Amino acid sequence: MNKNSKVLALKYRPQVFEDLIGQEVIIETLKNSLSLGKIPNAFLFTGIRGIGKTTIARVLAKSLNCSKGSEMTCNTDCCNNGTEISESRHIDVLEMDAASKTGVDDVRDLIEFSRYGPTSSKYKIFIIDEVHMLSKQAFNALLKTLEEPPEYLKFIFATTEIKKIPITVVSRCQRFDLSRIKSSELLNYLKKIKDKEKGQITEDALKLIVKISEGSVRDSLSLLDRGLLTVDKDEELDLKKAQEIFGYFDKAQLIDLFKLILQGEEKKVIDSYRKIYDQGIEPKIFINDFMELIYYFQNIDLLTLESTNFSLNEDEFKMIKEISKNIDNQVLILFWQFTIKVLEELDIVSNQNISIEMFLIRLIYLSSFKPNEKSFKKEDSSKYLKNADEINIISNFKTETINQIKNVVQEEKDKPQVQLEVKDEKKISINSFDDLLKVCNEKKEIKLKYELEKNVSLVSFDNHRLEISFNDNLDKNFVKDLSSKLFNWTGERWIITFSKMKGNQTVKEKQENEIKEFLKKAKNTDLYKQVIEKFPDANLVDVKPKNNKEE
Repeated sequence: MNKNSKVLALKYRPQVFEDLIGQEVIIETLKNSLSLGKIPNAFLFTGIRGIGKTTIARVLAKSLNCSKGSEMTCNTDCCNNGTEISESRHIDVLEMDAASKTGVDDVRDLIEFSRYGPTSSKYKIFIIDEVHMLSKQAFNALLKTLEEPPEYLKFIFATTEIKKIPITVVSRCQRFDLSRIKSSELLNYLKKIKDKEKGQITEDALKLIVKISEGSVRDSLSLLDRGLLTVDKDEELDLKKAQEIFGYFDKAQLIDLFKLILQGEEKKVIDSYRKIYDQGIEPKIFINDFMELIYYFQNIDLLTLESTNFSLNEDEFKMIKEISKNIDNQVLILFWQFTIKVLEELDIVSNQNISIEMFLIRLIYLSSFKPNEKSFKKEDSSKYLKNADEINIISNFKTETINQIKNVVQEEKDKPQVQLEVKDEKKISINSFDDLLKVCNEKKEIKLKYELEKNVSLVSFDNHRLEISFNDNLDKNFVKDLSSKLFNWTGERWIITFSKMKGNQTVKEKQENEIKEFLKKAKNTDLYKQVIEKFPDANLVDVKPKNNKEE
């Protein structure tokens, strides 16, 4: 294959230790281990995707098996072993994907293969990628060989989820935790790749790629590749074009929107958001960027431009710093709490765009609160709230979450308080487990009622909080379905938790025990004994309580 036809992530994959970026401490440790000849039985590399775990494993394998003994610089030009390992065809270096070979039989084949020494190099090396995917039995089969392998056998493991690997395996390996690549270092690296590819792309566009990639070299190269392929040969990829390609929008638009919210410009806020939405921005991306902006407003005095991970440019940083002087911290905390609740709402509403617009209108109302004031004027609220339902929602939310602003709607102490109450005939009150079963029956939720009766044991039921234990037959979507239904029926958020405590008997178990008790009592009656004397083969299968109602 022509090297130029490869994607950038493969074309510029490091071949020697010196090509790796962001992992200097680990590379230094490996070099010292090789030069001193103190080589562990197994290496374990862990970290997020795309930061060099498998790449380091291959470079390490080449260094261990270099036929010229040049442990530090072995590459494809050094010796045949280096070339064959780079091309994944070396007979003594086996690279296995644990995601596709997870079973104990695969590991047994590996152990059987390890009994034979290397044929053309110093070590036989097993590189196992995504090792956490191995089954428990496979890990157990590997333990003894991993602890005391032959001198010629080395293991190199790579994983993104270290917590899924048994501690007995981790303790037998020399562990290396790879860190995310620093933003400034990744930016300089992309500039070098861009120059080698003779691509025309602005520094601001590169900074956006660095932000999106979140410290992953592979992700950043894939995004750069995509960006360069999108524009024409003589066209420069600028920030605006990059934002369109990757589905991001200008942060300055969001800052302007935030400013309009604080000024109470409802129409302008909605118009500004709709312009952002028309650019193809997903509502969840908008909300996440909005939360990021709240964080910057709250902590701008503790941050530097470099510490924002290129999320802000110099002008935006100055704008936030200036605006933040006139914002109360308690309002920002309320904004944060409200935004988190909207993230939850987006999973249950069908039209996420409408939910975002209502969220922004509510923020306008919240921004008018002054935490140090003992009251607020009704005419201020009427500008933003069209009905009493909205007031109740806001008031309930503040009381329920952080209690930052106490008794927002109140008069002087010597005046009677006026509380707004809105009766909702559709709202259902559920105060017990039996009430819940009754509502399920009335609403024709047969499946949900079945799960509650047969597979759920009640531990506690109190004030929109349901604590349960369950058996192995409980449907995996039970909690999601029940939470959604409870919210729809009661208009309130419910907390459903699983308990290690054994709860009460299930409704089905209670019914079965009652039948057994009825049968037991019936068998002690004289009538039953007389029937059995005359019909020895008879069997009592059911008992119905006697109806004493006079006809």
